[in-house]
Amino acid sequence: MSKAQIFLKGLIKENPVLVLILGTCPTLAVSTNVMSALGMGAASTIVLLCSNIVISALRKVIPDKVRIPCYIVLIAGFVTMVQMLVKAFAPALDEALGIYLPLIVVNCIILGRAEMFANKNTVIDSAIDGLGMGIGFTLALFLMATIREVLGSGSWLGFSIPVLADNNISIMTMAPGGFLVFGILIAVINTVTKKKNPKTEFGCAGCPSAEICGKAKGGEVEK
Repeated sequence: MSKAQIFLKGLIKENPVLVLILGTCPTLAVSTNVMSALGMGAASTIVLLCSNIVISALRKVIPDKVRIPCYIVLIAGFVTMVQMLVKAFAPALDEALGIYLPLIVVNCIILGRAEMFANKNTVIDSAIDGLGMGIGFTLALFLMATIREVLGSGSWLGFSIPVLADNNISIMTMAPGGFLVFGILIAVINTVTKKKNPKTEFGCAGCPSAEICGKAKGGEVEK
């Protein structure tokens, strides 16, 4: 794949939340308002980018038998640094994200990209993949949070919307509303990206045992 394809696949085609269905727990938890969603998306993107780069650079050094523990240690180090920065410069965001900020360590998106991509590709490609997946994750959070905050709280980014502020649907900020919006967005993405699979004709010609069973030329099995 080209560099552009590696980057763009994480936005829609292989969106980690709406297509691969990864990171569902933080997605539902922090998407009640846009500010928290953007904060979680930015933090996850930084960790994804840094961990992909380092893991790709060390892929020939890390022993295969202990690669998963090594990945977790590296990811945990970057998450700790991000958490300390957020605590220092954005305490309100740190309070809003709560336990879900340190839990980025066990986010399936980050560990999955380390194992499936960074472990097998160059540093540049891994950095692009991490950036694309991080932005895709952030976009999914942003869409969910926008819908849930506008309908559930009657506001957007904390700014009150005149009509909706007095006629909000409070269930949209609760778990049922999160699952509803999540399901609708998945259905929309599946509809947009759905491609008809080409019809495949099955026959004996491609079978490695075709000559043995005698059916490659339409003959009968020899006894």
